[in-house]
Amino acid sequence: MVWLLSPYVFICICMVQARKWNNTGKGSIVLEEAWTIPEFVAQASVSVPPPGQTTAQLEANLLDIHNQRLAAMDLHGIDFMVLSCAAPCIQGISDPNTAATFATKVNDELASAIANNTMRFGGFASLSMHDPAAAAKELNRTVFEHGFLGALLNDYQQSGPDNTTLLYYDQPEYDVFWSMAETLDVPVYLHPRFPIAQITALEYAHSPFILGPVNEFQVTLSNHILGIIANGVFDRFPRLKFIVGHLGERIPSDLVRIDEHISRQKSRGLPMLKNASDYWRSNIFETTSGNFATPLLKFHADAIGLDRILFSIDYPFETISEGTNWLDTIPLSAKDKLRLAREGAIELLKLNH
Repeated sequence: MVWLLSPYVFICICMVQARKWNNTGKGSIVLEEAWTIPEFVAQASVSVPPPGQTTAQLEANLLDIHNQRLAAMDLHGIDFMVLSCAAPCIQGISDPNTAATFATKVNDELASAIANNTMRFGGFASLSMHDPAAAAKELNRTVFEHGFLGALLNDYQQSGPDNTTLLYYDQPEYDVFWSMAETLDVPVYLHPRFPIAQITALEYAHSPFILGPVNEFQVTLSNHILGIIANGVFDRFPRLKFIVGHLGERIPSDLVRIDEHISRQKSRGLPMLKNASDYWRSNIFETTSGNFATPLLKFHADAIGLDRILFSIDYPFETISEGTNWLDTIPLSAKDKLRLAREGAIELLKLNH
């Protein structure tokens, strides 16, 4: 194995694991589907399970790959599923050494778990974001050694002895990481997480019912996404591919207002060079995970283009049957539905390569 070193990238010249997938099926492809290891299952199952399920069933579904998950995929016409570690995963570990160790463990266990069925399953890497250069190196390793398709980060990286230091990836020190993702030509999925205790006490003690997907996920993650846009990450890395779930965490619904008011700050040294909506049409993709709303899908198709939207479910926090039944009802042409359901994902993830 040889490493080519530069100030920003570490490229591994090694044998890439064969990706045993081909575009012969007609079923859907889904990108935001959670899995975890036993050590993290309790933190991942704090969400309320789908109707009719218990927390114990949710935990079993999070740990499973080849039993009830695969059976539901077969029953409902899902050809391929990209798995990633359920939130907060590594982003919930404040100690840098522990986070890095667990990131390697999660990635290796996921790779081992799907190695016998890469026709049906792929993986997004989990990364410790305490050290951007180390995160870049681990992303590179998982792509080349495991055939992973990119990375999924569960919002900010908590750090510090009391968890009050939150690391956001829109700062210049993370350019080494974004450079690696751009060089590898793999997408980075930014996913929400439940807040640290201090934020919960300050902002949600008055109504804990609005935590999670009701409101907090969208509010917190949209701040991070817009920070990445406003701080010029996509200007420095114009070929970077970025994915946001849940139909864009509300941002595309407000792009006109965002463009207008952020552009007024150009005289204040605004790092971004274009409108926020421009990056959404050139660098950012969104998925339908957990947001099966046909009128909203139509609005977003008009606002950013259907080619920027990909079907996903958010299993096991949402049921596979609910997602695929909704997909069947969307009033799109056969060509457009095929792109939403699979062709866009094939192109983005380079599944035919």
